[in-house]
Amino acid sequence: MKPGGDPVDVVVVTWNSAETLGALLDSLPAGMGATDWAVIVADNGSSDDTLALLAGRTAKARILRLNENCGFAAAANRALAQTRPQSDVLMLNPDVRLGPGAATRMLAELRAGEGIGIVGPRTLGTGGELQPTLRFEPSIRRALAEAAIGVRLAGRLGWAETVLAPQAYRRSTVADWISGAALLISRRCLAACGELDESFFLYSEDTEYALRAADRGFASRLAPTALVTHLGGESRTDPALWTRLVLNKLTLYRRRHGPLRAGGFWLAAVLRELRFAVTGNRASFAAARALLRRPRSARR
Repeated sequence: MKPGGDPVDVVVVTWNSAETLGALLDSLPAGMGATDWAVIVADNGSSDDTLALLAGRTAKARILRLNENCGFAAAANRALAQTRPQSDVLMLNPDVRLGPGAATRMLAELRAGEGIGIVGPRTLGTGGELQPTLRFEPSIRRALAEAAIGVRLAGRLGWAETVLAPQAYRRSTVADWISGAALLISRRCLAACGELDESFFLYSEDTEYALRAADRGFASRLAPTALVTHLGGESRTDPALWTRLVLNKLTLYRRRHGPLRAGGFWLAAVLRELRFAVTGNRASFAAARALLRRPRSARR
């Protein structure tokens, strides 16, 4: 922790995160820069060495031990309740690494405009490659475009949900939402929007929060000079995780647009997942099967 500067509380949710958490904690002093920072870790009942690792680093983190895996949003809300009332909040996955000064650059972006509530960094993979994190709000048109011509071509044309254009990541781009491996949320935004939606156990809670923030006048914006390395990305290859992501996206769409339009989004999602399933993608096959077997329940 470093006194002085803007107050920022770092919130990390862990679940069997021993392999990655130590490196995140090690990256914080340089990454947080001149901010007045503190760390709160909410552990979702880890059964590996996560708690043992944290026990040796009590100077770096305050630990909230939860007895079970209650989901990302619920655990994050427990940590948010322990943050300082004057601080902005930097929410980090345990598998990210902050680059030097990343937090101070994100704070500068947060202060750059009255209507900015959420800031994300430029996220890189372990090989230094860009991980696209900027997103449009899910829509029938974009899902159909991805089903018809594929994600890459739709992205190059600006028709996909994910913003793939490299130039968008070289400037302070405003997006409908930013994928949530690392997000800085202003205290004003938190006060206006409240907690994360705990009905989403995992996935779509960051989408829902950003869209809710936008409804209240708070934009999501990229800080292009703030660099973060992210080890994740397994959801696209894990059938269970990808199925949860797809179904949660459908649930969110229905809540925002009603059951009639959600029927169109369901069909577009089925076509999209079938397109990739026929190429041998196991994750898309599992998601398509779940959508087709439980279309009514999936649309709740």
